[in-house]
Amino acid sequence: MRRRSLRIRVAINFAWFGAAISTILSAGIYLAVHDQGQRLMDETLHAETQDYLFRLTHNPEAMLPATLTLSGYAVGAADPAHAAPPALADLTPGNHAVELNGTPYLAQVVDSKGRRYIFLFNQTLQLERERHFLYYLLAGMAIMTGLSALGGLLLARRVVAPVTDLAARVAAMEPHDPSLPAGPDPNRDEVDELAHTFDRCLTRIRDCVEREHAFTADVSHELRTPLAIIRGAVEVLEGDAGLSSGQRQRIARIERASHEMADLTGILLQLAREDGRPANEPKPCSIAQVVRESVDKRLSLAEGSQVEIRLELGHDVMLPVERTLAAVVVDNLLDNAIRHAESGLIVIRLEPDRLVVSDSGKGIPPDELEQVFQRYHRGVASNGAGIGLSLVKRICDLRGWRIEIASEAGSGTTVALIFAGKASSSPSLYPPATGA
Repeated sequence: MRRRSLRIRVAINFAWFGAAISTILSAGIYLAVHDQGQRLMDETLHAETQDYLFRLTHNPEAMLPATLTLSGYAVGAADPAHAAPPALADLTPGNHAVELNGTPYLAQVVDSKGRRYIFLFNQTLQLERERHFLYYLLAGMAIMTGLSALGGLLLARRVVAPVTDLAARVAAMEPHDPSLPAGPDPNRDEVDELAHTFDRCLTRIRDCVEREHAFTADVSHELRTPLAIIRGAVEVLEGDAGLSSGQRQRIARIERASHEMADLTGILLQLAREDGRPANEPKPCSIAQVVRESVDKRLSLAEGSQVEIRLELGHDVMLPVERTLAAVVVDNLLDNAIRHAESGLIVIRLEPDRLVVSDSGKGIPPDELEQVFQRYHRGVASNGAGIGLSLVKRICDLRGWRIEIASEAGSGTTVALIFAGKASSSPSLYPPATGA
């Protein structure tokens, strides 16, 4: 029923309703006809019996009735033609339904002047009439059901037309459509009221979308100024000849971070769009290089940490994806591994079709494993914001990648990022390395 159109469902319900009504009426009519037939047979048999007994009082030699529908017998009669059959000899006075030689009879037994008489009424003709009448009723039920279905289709077409128009109108609605919804109609019916409710809901959604677009655009615009200031300050510092080698390295990290922050702002604005896809096909990105840079950043920020990171970059994978977007995915996977590994081992393995990040941390309980990609979900032992993995999952969905996670409490966690689409593989330029 749920897979059929509303018009078909209305027609089917009308058909069921017509079938139910016709069944009830037909059953009532048939029972009434059957009861009336039984009454007529009882009255006919009783009238014939009384008529014979009246004639018997005036003529002891009165003949018992012997017609096609009515016949009479006397128990112990000398004439074999009028002697009661052995099957009827034990009947007690009153009315009975009996069957002789496959023929149904209505029997009435009376005692008169020391003799028992049995009168039979042949029900064959009456039952045949009732059977034909039942066939007529069944045919009427079928016709009634068909007419109900046809009427339901015709009526549903008119009744469902406003709903169909409403569905088309709602399907054509877009949050960015500048056209305003129609004003309220004081004479509208229930469907018009529902349409007006949809209009009000769309207005609220449109306001929310506009506020979100304004917020993202404002954030993007306002971040440009502090980023420009940071870059200007970095250029001034780089021109200082008195800087040591370590200081220049730190300034270079600041400059690289400012560029990444600018790229990341553009990527987040892109993800805020409806489809989240770039206008042009991005250039191929080296995943091995992204992994190496992500590890270098984490090692520089976690000096003195007891976490050991092992790289197994046997193959380099080139993907048509924005470099900053790939860095977001790798950075979040590595951040989660470092957060959970504490002082253990992290292995990052790049294969031709996937990137695997494993840690030897506490693992994730089974009841939390299915919720790790939900936004704002934080495990019991997690100190994160609950955004990183949900952002990774969204990027993977947009790019057609697949992410799988396997973990056991106390045995660490393994996350596999499986690439799809236009991925190409080549021997990696980066040898295996470890860091702490």
